[in-house]
Amino acid sequence: MLTRKQYELLVYIDKHLKQTGFSPSFEEMKDALLLKSKSGIHRLISALEERGYLGRRHHRARALEVLRLPDNMEQRPVVAPVAANGESPPAFSPHVIQGDFSARLPGVRTATDSPAVQLPLYGRIAAGLPIEALRDSGTMVDVPMALLGGGEHYALEVAGDSMIEAGILDGDTVLIRKGEVAETGQIIVALVDDNEVTLKRLRRRGNSVALEPCNARLKPQIFSADRVKVQGKLVGLLRKY
Repeated sequence: MLTRKQYELLVYIDKHLKQTGFSPSFEEMKDALLLKSKSGIHRLISALEERGYLGRRHHRARALEVLRLPDNMEQRPVVAPVAANGESPPAFSPHVIQGDFSARLPGVRTATDSPAVQLPLYGRIAAGLPIEALRDSGTMVDVPMALLGGGEHYALEVAGDSMIEAGILDGDTVLIRKGEVAETGQIIVALVDDNEVTLKRLRRRGNSVALEPCNARLKPQIFSADRVKVQGKLVGLLRKY
């Protein structure tokens, strides 16, 4: 028998996994359940693990997995949490960009009679190679159309653990929308000195650009703005288990 909060958290994690492919962060779970601290989330997760509802892949970030759901999940309503002011918070609703696929996207082959498109798959992103050098023109990857918007896209295989705290793991396939403009805080593919390509979070600091890893063990790299060119920004992620 689950408590109301345990049930709400399990449902939230299950929906997040189905919608994004990875588990929510502790901060997202805390906000979704209107808790004041992450310690409450830790206790709820531990209780769900003990009861066999959740599992955790150790040594990997954001790697919760739902092992089973309550038998009465379909019939049991989730009681909406109430904020301190007595009002119900807005319901969780993922932001999905709906693309117009009535016409072929530039650089994309549409899979016939399929709810997916095929994107060119570039190789494993690694230092020392310009982005075009990574392209394997003979390899394509099927991508759900709902993950893409307008514009030209490509897929890229991730190597290493520099972005694990953003839920991007070694071996994942990231979906990139080509472009030369990005806002600070976005995860981008950056070309440094016309030679080295990397996937990092962009931070602008005056006339400097910081490329930040999402891994507490690694330090950001800071360059003058003229040394960094944006090659595209992250719009989605695919993962195989």
